[in-house]
Amino acid sequence: MGNRRYLISTVAALALFATPAIADYAPLNCAKAGTVTERVICTNYELGQAEARVATLYDWSTAFVAMGQRGDIADAQREFLKTRGACKANIRCLRNAYDARIKELDAVMTRIKEKGPF
Repeated sequence: MGNRRYLISTVAALALFATPAIADYAPLNCAKAGTVTERVICTNYELGQAEARVATLYDWSTAFVAMGQRGDIADAQREFLKTRGACKANIRCLRNAYDARIKELDAVMTRIKEKGPF
């Protein structure tokens, strides 16, 4: 538990000084949800929470890795968005897409925790 608190406080402190992350991804603006997939995410609490988690983990991940890794993370994010979009209104498919992406981004954060940023 102490390691987790340390990670959270370290990431929060570094976030204050980090340069902006790659601008490839912003969380959904539900007021402008234009696709079926976006509307489903915006009306489903669990999916909305997953969206917020992905957005946060993506921002942190891209802020604390080397430039070369940022491109890889951004590429994987674009693939996630394609996968998410292909789900349409299938909630199970959307959950699976979010779960897989969160797992990938959590792994990035674990590497940062173990080896430090950059």
